[in-house]
Amino acid sequence: MLRVNNLCKSFGRVKALDDVSFELAKGETLAVIGPSGGGKSTLLRVLNGLDKPDSGAIIFPGYPNGIGTFGLVFQEYNLFPQYTVFGNMTLAPRLLKTGDTKQINAKAEEILAKVGLSDKKNNYPSQLSGGQKQRTAIARALMLSPDVLCFDEPTSALDPKLTDEIADMIKQMKGEQTIIIVTHDMDVMREVADKTAAIADGRLNWEK
Repeated sequence: MLRVNNLCKSFGRVKALDDVSFELAKGETLAVIGPSGGGKSTLLRVLNGLDKPDSGAIIFPGYPNGIGTFGLVFQEYNLFPQYTVFGNMTLAPRLLKTGDTKQINAKAEEILAKVGLSDKKNNYPSQLSGGQKQRTAIARALMLSPDVLCFDEPTSALDPKLTDEIADMIKQMKGEQTIIIVTHDMDVMREVADKTAAIADGRLNWEK
C-alpha cells in the first residue's frame, strides 16, 4: 500500500534521513521513536511534501502513477484561531473543492460524531481543552481522506487520561486507516502499533 525506498535528506553536513526504507500495508500502524534531532519530524515532513528529499522514492503500488495522499496532525495542533472547530475542518475541503457545500458539511458532521466533538462544532480553539484541540486536528486531517495519516507526537502535551483517549481513538481507526506515528511515548507505541522502529542519526532500525 505504501513503499518508501531509500529516502535521503541532508541539511548541510547533517544527514536527517539516511537511506530510509519501509513498507506498510493498508490499515497498518507504524510507530517511530527516537531522540530529538534523530530524523523523526523530517521523515514526516518529507512524506507530507513539506520538505523535498535529496533522493529516494515514495510509492503507492497499484495507485495511478504510484501517487497517494498523506495527512499530518501537528504536534502543536496548528488550528486556525479565527475559525470554529467546524470552520477548521471544512476550510481545506472548500478551498480544494473536494465536494459541494452539502457534501463537505455532511462529512464534517460524520467525523465530528466519530471523534466526539459534535457539541463543540461552534467553539473556537481558545475554548477547547488540549485533548479537544488534538481531536479537532485529527478530524481536520480526516476531512481530506488521506491514504496515510501521520501523527507528530500526538500525546506529548496531554495528561495521562487524555493520552489514553487519543490512543483509544487511534486504535479505533486501526484496520481502516493506515497510520504513521512519531512518538516519545513507549506505552502508546506498544499499545497502538503493528510495526515499531527507532530512528537515530537519520537511520531507521526496526524494533523486535
